[in-house]
Amino acid sequence: MADMNMNLLKMMDQFGNESKCRAYLEGLRWPDGVACLRCKSPKVYRIVKRDQYLCASCEYQFSVLVDTIFHDTHMPLVVWFLAAFLLCESKKGMSALQIKRSLGIKTYKTAWYLCHRIRAAMKEVHEKKMSGTVEIDETYIYGKPRHGRHRPPKQIVIGIRQRNGDLRLIHAEDLKNDTIREIIAENVGSHVDVIMTDQSTIYPWALSHIQKNKHKTINHSIEYAHGDIHTNTVESSFSLLKRGIIGTWHKVSAKHLASYLNEMCFRFNNRKNPYLFRDTMLQLLSSENLEYKELTAKVQDAA
Repeated sequence: MADMNMNLLKMMDQFGNESKCRAYLEGLRWPDGVACLRCKSPKVYRIVKRDQYLCASCEYQFSVLVDTIFHDTHMPLVVWFLAAFLLCESKKGMSALQIKRSLGIKTYKTAWYLCHRIRAAMKEVHEKKMSGTVEIDETYIYGKPRHGRHRPPKQIVIGIRQRNGDLRLIHAEDLKNDTIREIIAENVGSHVDVIMTDQSTIYPWALSHIQKNKHKTINHSIEYAHGDIHTNTVESSFSLLKRGIIGTWHKVSAKHLASYLNEMCFRFNNRKNPYLFRDTMLQLLSSENLEYKELTAKVQDAA
C-alpha cells in the first residue's frame, strides 16, 4: 500500500495491468475485506470472469468501481493510475495535451475529460479555519481568448496562506468589500494570531470582524517586507500558479479556473505527504462521476 519514493518505473511495476489496479483499489476501499455495497454483508463471492462480486445475503452484484468516479469508464485503469500520478507529482501540473502524448490517449477530448475528473476529485473539504499567522493577497488571471475575439475580463484570485501551513486559492467574482469579507470569514478563524495584507482599501472592512491589533499591513510602494510583516509567502504561491498557467496549461477559462486552483492547492498542501498517490486514489474512490456534458455546459463568462 505504501507509495513512498514512488516513480514511473515503480508505478509500472506495481500497477502494470488491470488486475493489479483493481486489487489496489479493493485494498483501499475494503481494508477489512470485501463487503456488499448494498447490505454491508461480508459474505460475498468473487465472479472472476466479470471482475465482480455476488453478495450471498441480498444477491447484489457489484465491483470495486461501482459508485466511484471509475464507474462505467471505458478508460483502462492503468491509464487512470498513471494520469493521477502525473497530475499529483508534477509541481506545476500537466496539461491534457501532455497527458495525451505521454499516455498514448487517442484524442485530446478524452485526455481533457480525464484530467478534469481527476481535478474534481482533488477538491479539498476544509473543515478547519486557518489560524496562526495568515497572509492574504489578491492577483489577476487573464482569461482565454475566444475565436479571435477580444480577451475576456481578467479573473480575480484571492490567496490565503497560513505560514508553515496550507494554501487556499479562491476564484472571486469581484473585489467588493462584502465579497472579500465573506471569503475571509469562511477560511480564517477569529482566533487567528495575526493577518498580513498589503494596504489595499478592501481589507479594513473585510477584516473588521478581526481585532484591529491582529491586522498588520505592508506598504508595497516602499518595501516588500518590514521584519516579519510581509505577504511574500502567499505571493510565491501566485508565482507558482502563474508559471503553471503560462508554462503548462497555457490558457485557462473562467469557467474551469476554480478546478485548476483546487488542483494547485491539493498538490501544494500535500507536497510533504509521502503517501500522496494513495491519498489521491482514495479521493478518486470517494468521488462521484463527473459527466462530460456538465463540464461543457455553457456558463456566463466561460470559455
